[in-house]
Amino acid sequence: MPTRTRTRPPPQPRAEGKATRPHPPHAPSHVFAEHGFDRATGEEITRRAKTNVAAINYHFGGIDGLYAAVIKDAHDRLVTVEELSAAVDGTSDPKAKLAAVMHLFARAITGPADSSRYFRVLGREILTPSPALKKLDEQLRLPKARIVKKLVADLLSLPESHPAVARACISVMAPCLLMLIADPTSIKRIFPNFKLTATDAQTLGDHLTQFALAGLTAMAEQR
Repeated sequence: MPTRTRTRPPPQPRAEGKATRPHPPHAPSHVFAEHGFDRATGEEITRRAKTNVAAINYHFGGIDGLYAAVIKDAHDRLVTVEELSAAVDGTSDPKAKLAAVMHLFARAITGPADSSRYFRVLGREILTPSPALKKLDEQLRLPKARIVKKLVADLLSLPESHPAVARACISVMAPCLLMLIADPTSIKRIFPNFKLTATDAQTLGDHLTQFALAGLTAMAEQR
């Protein structure tokens, strides 16, 4: 069986290497998407990337650091914190803010087919979280979650700490996450007329917005 090329603890990258750390190459994202973090091996990664373990150690501090970089890159390819902040800061109307957020996700969902591997990496992380994601929570997921939580709280006229806000956030974002992590081929097999091309981004964004607003409006009226 192939062995994982990993030291414990992983060697730290040199200071000058860390300052100029590149984006992770494409090959690791393919390997992690296909096998997951636990089953991916340094041997396969270095072979596909046409590099060596020394280069990975230099730039990323080892396989663990490389995986953390791939996860961050995948999150940024979905939507960055800056993009999400700009979307909600562009208008004072909460409904328009929600529409801007939904269209961001719709553009990511209907993006190039090559992006699907990054979303498969995220899907594996959602199902079987690794230590890398926990370490990156403050940098990745929590800032995005705070933006969405504040937006949903405003639409419901409730404090952000209210349990209904958490439930609503999950309901609003669940369709986006499903389409991101699901196999597009399987979706097309079950729903042949469901379109996920770039030209369908506007229609999909409009639908996600309408669906989310209908649920949030119903919740607000009940309260």
